[in-house]
Amino acid sequence: MSFDKSKINQKEVKDAKNDINSPTLYLNFSFYKVDPKWRWINDIGKDEAAKEFSSLIEIANTKMKVRTYSTIGIRKESDFMIWSISDSIEKIQVLTSKVYTTVLGKYIDTSEVYLSATRPSVYSNKITPGFMEHEEPLKYNIVYPFIKSREWYLLPFEKRNEMMKEHIAVGKKYPQIRLNTSYSFGIGDQDFMLAFETDNLIDFQDLIMKLRETQVSKYILRDTPMIVCVYKKIFDIIKSLG
Repeated sequence: MSFDKSKINQKEVKDAKNDINSPTLYLNFSFYKVDPKWRWINDIGKDEAAKEFSSLIEIANTKMKVRTYSTIGIRKESDFMIWSISDSIEKIQVLTSKVYTTVLGKYIDTSEVYLSATRPSVYSNKITPGFMEHEEPLKYNIVYPFIKSREWYLLPFEKRNEMMKEHIAVGKKYPQIRLNTSYSFGIGDQDFMLAFETDNLIDFQDLIMKLRETQVSKYILRDTPMIVCVYKKIFDIIKSLG
């Protein structure tokens, strides 16, 4: 298996912002747990494995957008996360397959996978996922599945739109936080996947507390687990695994 020659570049991503005719981008959040046996490998072996894995991510980044995050010490069910953004699910599958063929791949299990896709918001044409506007990620990325009740979708659009205006207005008070909203209807167990990027976790905590006070909050069925991920190069992540 190999990646094809097409590549998502930053200009193409920016051109896709809120364009209903633009190609869909698929987002994959894959969380991995490392087998304790990894720690028994000698340091030279771990260094070579880290270089091999880093090379894979570097190559994948020429075909799609790939970001890596550490969750070690933050979540018991995972040690790191790979966030892939691609114009095809098949490319994401190729990357995942290649992950398992590496030396490190023999020592990891997938603990959770979330799949979603981009599409324009029906409530605002000014909402653009952060990854479409910014090449460099922020320090933290809080990722979580989001499900609204069926009662929400049965409300008249006008009423939903009014409540969403309040919801969006709260978010605008925190311009230092980047929102990445994507849609999982029909392709995942959740309605949406949310990924909030920030350099300050307390700013994000303040935002969530304010959002709890909005009318939309009454219609939320699930917004957990909220997984705090720390942006790091994959080589550094692997070196931190022990």
